[in-house]
Amino acid sequence: MAARALLTRKTLASVLRNDARPLGVGAAVATHSRGLHVYTLPDLDYDYGALEPAISGEIMQLHHQKHHQTYITNYNKALEQLQDAVAKADSSAVVKLQAAIKFNGGGHINHSIFWKNLAPVREGGGEPPKGPLGWAIDTHFGSFEALIQKVNAEGAALQGSGWVWLGLDKELKRLVVETTANQVN
Repeated sequence: MAARALLTRKTLASVLRNDARPLGVGAAVATHSRGLHVYTLPDLDYDYGALEPAISGEIMQLHHQKHHQTYITNYNKALEQLQDAVAKADSSAVVKLQAAIKFNGGGHINHSIFWKNLAPVREGGGEPPKGPLGWAIDTHFGSFEALIQKVNAEGAALQGSGWVWLGLDKELKRLVVETTANQVN
């Protein structure tokens, strides 16, 4: 997903869940094959067109069925190759596979989190965050609009693909905006 897509107050508020939260990685594990977890494309909690007009159904379907599925397919393939390399004691192959595992596994994890943090209006999306999250945004960024401006600036500064994250710095006890190029670092 390219980080250059700019957010507007309406767009972000139209799709961000008020109770946005991370997804447990284990939630997407479906079956085992030759002792390996085989990851599958998680179902969405809403229809592809449910976030329109903020995000088109066509874009949602493309990102879910094509992009996310490709990460899962390549992640499973790399894990299978890793198992074979370990069985053969091929340490060179094990090292070479680390990048593919990180990239594709990260793409799967990031997209899984992304889908769970979006919601149609009828399911809690469509309003700026309220309660503790809304208060923290106002405290740490000044306003929801200021947060959107910061997210846009950080996304525009990324070269190529990447992600912009709103997170909690537990040591500083404050919200922060961070970026990762490509996948989870």
